[in-house]
Amino acid sequence: MALDLSADIVTLTAAVCDIESVSRDEGALADALEAALRPLPHLEVTRHGHTIVARTDLGRAERVVLAGHIDTVPLTDPPNLPVRREVVDGEEVLYGRGTVDMKGGVAVQLRLAHEVREPSRDLTFVFYEAEEIEATYNGLKLLGESHPDLLEADFAVLLEPTASAVEGGCKGTMRVEIRTKGIAAHSARPWKGHNAIHDAADILRRLSDYEEQTVEVDGLEYHEALQAVAITGGIAGNVIPDACTVTVNYRFAPDKSAEQALAHVQSVFDGYELTVTDMAEGARPGLDRPAAQAFVEALGVPVGPKEGWTDVARFSTLGVPAVNFGPGDPNLAHHDEERCPTAQLVEAEAAMLRWLA
Repeated sequence: MALDLSADIVTLTAAVCDIESVSRDEGALADALEAALRPLPHLEVTRHGHTIVARTDLGRAERVVLAGHIDTVPLTDPPNLPVRREVVDGEEVLYGRGTVDMKGGVAVQLRLAHEVREPSRDLTFVFYEAEEIEATYNGLKLLGESHPDLLEADFAVLLEPTASAVEGGCKGTMRVEIRTKGIAAHSARPWKGHNAIHDAADILRRLSDYEEQTVEVDGLEYHEALQAVAITGGIAGNVIPDACTVTVNYRFAPDKSAEQALAHVQSVFDGYELTVTDMAEGARPGLDRPAAQAFVEALGVPVGPKEGWTDVARFSTLGVPAVNFGPGDPNLAHHDEERCPTAQLVEAEAAMLRWLA
């Protein structure tokens, strides 16, 4: 289970992946990370549950957090570990659970921790647990609550898979339930009741007529989305339903607070009572900040918005601008044939070295 941080990035990625770490069972990998990082004399290493934090303290003018989660979704049956290396259409590919989400990014962090002894800015490496499950267990969330000083920084990079492009910030997400009320009756005599599902047609019409906005934030364009994601109602095939619930998901640009996002949805569904069942604010990319500009300039890779939600939002709540950057195609995350071209691992490491060395 020992990790050799001097190994090349592809070998190290395979070694990290081969230590199983399904959410809530990250102990073995956390042990290996701690054992590999503690001997490095330029790092101060602390452990919080199965989250490992390693920091330089060189008195640099800036501090940057490099973060990545060490857990994965469950393995397939039969297991998609150990990792295997294959050549596909002339391209070497690493197959196995975690190669995309996100142990390639974790391996890049480990290589930087080992190789960059005199970084151009102080570094905080965070290897955290339980990102793939309920937020209650999220190691980055828990660290921010118990030791927020460890996450203080001028800038943060979350090494989630982005196919080695920079994706700034992230959109917020909100789910609401909208209910209609009717009167139950036998379906043979519908005039004796009132059909709540039919009343949902107005909600769906408003969604159909809604014009989704594109919002520019710090020079990046985020595509908002307001969509029905579920509809439930009815108790039997011969009963007029007296209740119907439409679940709506709003993905909103990071220029909006949670309160502003809710106010917007309420304006769309004026006259209906809304129940919020999930809410997570987005994160501004902060590309107007000097630290972010230096990062983009040093990497020299494409820059775009993160159209989904990631843990960069947790940095935003602490006032730290953050971006996503890491190897691997996010469309292959959690895939049974999860895989990453080895060239992306090499390129991601090289890009980060250009920035920090």
